[in-house]
Amino acid sequence: MKFEFSAGGIVYKSQKSKVKSQKDDKIMILVSQHSQHHGWVFPKGLIGDKEEFKGQTKEETAIREVEEETGAKGKIIKPLTPVTYWYVFREEKIKKTVYYFIMEYMGGDITKHDKEMENVEWLPVDEVEKRLTYKSDKKVWKEAEKQMYLSSP
Repeated sequence: MKFEFSAGGIVYKSQKSKVKSQKDDKIMILVSQHSQHHGWVFPKGLIGDKEEFKGQTKEETAIREVEEETGAKGKIIKPLTPVTYWYVFREEKIKKTVYYFIMEYMGGDITKHDKEMENVEWLPVDEVEKRLTYKSDKKVWKEAEKQMYLSSP
């Protein structure tokens, strides 16, 4: 059995309403489709997986991975409860813990994502859960959605 630790982000941005009578901004959430398994996920990556990243904090890893995988630059707003799940890779059972953070979109270009993701999209809040493929992503999304609304002015 092996243990893995990853960090990633649930990135949001406000999009101004195009309807003049609507005063509220529309919140959009960043999701990505993985090139290998084709599942829709939140961006994340292994903590300290390469020599150049040894000693990186969870927060530093989350910011780096979001930008590498999606092209978006994010700023951490708050941590979420870590998600843990099991999977098998090359006949080895792996227990993975992912540290997600709510992140505010600060810029970048989602068309400049790396090859690990085949698609990167902004979705309205009400479409996120339907698009996500995995139970662990849906679980962290439910917490993030509550936290974002609680922390909104």
